[in-house]
Amino acid sequence: MSTLTLDPIAAKASLLKKDGGQLLEVSMGPQHPSTHGVFRMDVVLDGENVVKLKPIFGYLHRNHEKIAEDETYLGSMPYTDRLDYFCSITNNWAYALAVESLAGIEVPERAQYIRVITAELTRLQNHASLVGFLMQDMGASGTPLMYAFREREKILDLFESLTGARMMCNYMRFGGCRVDLPTGWLDQAKKVVAAFPKFLDEFENLLVSNEILMARTQGVGIIPAELIVNAGITGPLLRASGVNYDLRKVDKYGIYDRFTFRVPLGDHGDVYDRYMIRILEMRESVKILEQAMRDIPEGPFTDPKTKVRNFRPKPGEAYGRIEAPKGELGFYLISDGSPNPYRYRVRPPSLINLTVLEEMCLNRNIADVVIILGSVDIVMGEVDR
Repeated sequence: MSTLTLDPIAAKASLLKKDGGQLLEVSMGPQHPSTHGVFRMDVVLDGENVVKLKPIFGYLHRNHEKIAEDETYLGSMPYTDRLDYFCSITNNWAYALAVESLAGIEVPERAQYIRVITAELTRLQNHASLVGFLMQDMGASGTPLMYAFREREKILDLFESLTGARMMCNYMRFGGCRVDLPTGWLDQAKKVVAAFPKFLDEFENLLVSNEILMARTQGVGIIPAELIVNAGITGPLLRASGVNYDLRKVDKYGIYDRFTFRVPLGDHGDVYDRYMIRILEMRESVKILEQAMRDIPEGPFTDPKTKVRNFRPKPGEAYGRIEAPKGELGFYLISDGSPNPYRYRVRPPSLINLTVLEEMCLNRNIADVVIILGSVDIVMGEVDR
């Protein structure tokens, strides 16, 4: 993933300063994939310092929510894959939780464990990719990104053997999962997870104390805890600012209350803390995976009483949310008793987390903007749903 570039045609000296000088208004983007998706920022510069920044969305809008209101409940499951297309399985889970809450559906024990295992594997590959992309945005060689993608490929191979797809998995179902774990899948997953700490050690030795990395990230893009809470920011960004809030601990959805893990917190809320939180969260995900793969029981992988055909929840409303890799992902549903939702609404972390981008970038150098954006970890399919 290349870095953002300035569009010289869109740059215009149009704003006069009080001292008679001029501010420069620059359009950064849109060009894919350099902006983590089709995304643009209007930036006003005083020399090379940012004095104003406006994120511009909408280039990838696909009318996800309105389409879902004309689809059956199950028919919308594949669409959720296309939100955060790095994390399709966690997208599936959040939607399944909302429907299960709406319809009062129970999930068998084995399916609960499979959901945790696939969700934490998703967190590993998302965070590893984010760190690799962040180094690339910083101008590093492709080595960190290739290391990250090497590990991501192992997890995508597991997803492919389980679901038939590497990225658009369409795996969750109301009341459980689409298929059970294939023979030998769990043993292969254990090998991948057992080798992951070595990769994290390698990554940390390569990057954590790198003086260029520290110079470019420490004290850059700070978000105070009070601002981040008031803005509704969640996930690694929130915890990097020192706020102890993780839905796996707060809601204890699924069976997360059965696992021992800690919630890493940052001290400063800068780019370096957001980078380190991802590294530390991957180590905690490994702990959860080891416990889940050790304790997974035999039994059904879906609720046999749940009938997909002619599925019509009683009139009512429900909100299902999870701790997705990028933050709180929620689905709000209203049922009028028909086969499709009366209202279908997504609460996407990528969009919400972008709302404080200007505050993070003000008074920073233009070169810092790219790194700050990279540390937010966005996917435009989730922003422009």
